[in-house]
Amino acid sequence: MSSSTLPSELRGQPWFTLSDARRSGIPRRHIYQLRNEGSIEQLARGIYQATDIIEADPSLIAAAALRPESTLCLTSALARHDLTDEIPRTNDLALPRGMRHPKISGPIRWHSFDADTFEIGRNEIEIGAGISMCLYSPERSIIDAFRLRGNEGHETANEALKRWLRRPGSQPSTLLAMAQKFSRASGPIRQALEILL
Repeated sequence: MSSSTLPSELRGQPWFTLSDARRSGIPRRHIYQLRNEGSIEQLARGIYQATDIIEADPSLIAAAALRPESTLCLTSALARHDLTDEIPRTNDLALPRGMRHPKISGPIRWHSFDADTFEIGRNEIEIGAGISMCLYSPERSIIDAFRLRGNEGHETANEALKRWLRRPGSQPSTLLAMAQKFSRASGPIRQALEILL
């Protein structure tokens, strides 16, 4: 049995739930059978995907499905913006503080960010398979690297800032204005800019 036994409306989706399957007339036991045979993959509890259409990281798809607020941050965001040479082993995802982190099989490291500043610098991107997710801007990613440099490493923050400054159109005044909203980052970023500029 293959994923072709799925109705076309499920086969064409980047992911579907057990409720979606029931609405399409597929009993739960049939979904479990397809999963056990490897025709579909369980991305998280109650979230499935046909194995022949995987175009994006399944753990990111599951995170986007379960928590649309999930936002790529820290090293994962720096890597997507080409502000680090580090290749992240896990996907760094942020949620507003107080929101429960879902259990997802896959390489995800969850972070809880202050709800008051969570939306700052947050933009939507497509991660593949028609799925959108949010990613922090280069400026916000640098701010977070400085803000959490005790955990993420001082060199990571400094290197990201140096790379960003070499880019045409980078505006230190814009970075400083955004950094003012993060008390733990504004001073260290200002000091680093004074040295680098």
